[in-house]
Amino acid sequence: MHRQYMEFVSDEALLREYLRTDDPAYFGELYARYIPQVYGLCLKYLKSPENAEDAVMQLFEELTYKVKQYEITHFKSWLYRVAQNHCLQFMRRKHLEFTADWQSQPADSDEFLDLLGEHGDQMQLKALHRCMERLSEEQRVCISEFFLADKSYTEIAEQRGYQLKGVKSYIQNGKRNLKLCIENTTKEWGCCPI
Repeated sequence: MHRQYMEFVSDEALLREYLRTDDPAYFGELYARYIPQVYGLCLKYLKSPENAEDAVMQLFEELTYKVKQYEITHFKSWLYRVAQNHCLQFMRRKHLEFTADWQSQPADSDEFLDLLGEHGDQMQLKALHRCMERLSEEQRVCISEFFLADKSYTEIAEQRGYQLKGVKSYIQNGKRNLKLCIENTTKEWGCCPI
């Protein structure tokens, strides 16, 4: 693979090349695609640009080894989880306190789209719509307003009369139920599972 074409190559192809050749340029290109998101996530947890930068650099060094230990099917989703865990460990080492900001919890449309896998197709979108109808009313309302209408937990709770913890629970359970339903529905229809 010519390095000048790396920016046009899928995440999975770059990861395969890195694992095959052990050439850090492939992993460097792959990680560089997500540095802004990883930095933003670390900044959200660590509340300090300096700590977030340190965490991003440490994570890069760790990941060059970690990617060899796991079977990764969706790099972006895997990276998000690893970065989240890394930030929590960083906080423990530095004795930083974690404070969840329920008031301004932003919607993450990428997280919602991840329910469809890396390449959500028409079949998966149809399954998503079908599965949304199968959710309880509370889960359907919270999922729709959080991910599609960009409302915070607080806004949903105030407008719908739900408890704040209830909103979080409806969203988490709704996401889990959607993912399972989409997997089962696409299998029934003969489409690729997520």
